[in-house]
Amino acid sequence: MTLPQIASPHRLTCHCGAVEIEVTLTVGLRTARRCDCSFCRRRGAIAVSAPLDGLRIVRGADKLTLYKWGTGTAKHYFCSVCGIYTHHQRRSNPNEYGVNVACLDGVNPRDLGPVRWSDGVNHPSDR
Repeated sequence: MTLPQIASPHRLTCHCGAVEIEVTLTVGLRTARRCDCSFCRRRGAIAVSAPLDGLRIVRGADKLTLYKWGTGTAKHYFCSVCGIYTHHQRRSNPNEYGVNVACLDGVNPRDLGPVRWSDGVNHPSDR
């Protein structure tokens, strides 16, 4: 399957447009994955990787809400207006962000086809 090509840096927005982020992905959409931890499986989003210095909030930093739980390592960000998850700092690699594919302008997650799953239930940090 051929993944859609996206420009870099790429524009990411929440549903209502209150939050706009410019993001440079690590290797485009090739890192797309889902996680089955208790939080991610409820959220249902597909995430792709971006380095910490590859994400810049253009508008709406004051509208982002932070959610942490458990170890507090993962930091999940949501728009406080529309509730859409935009990105998170990963627990599996705190030096990178996971970015919500569905928030990337011009990308439809359906076009990615089957997406691999990460085993968040048996996370290495929990051992």
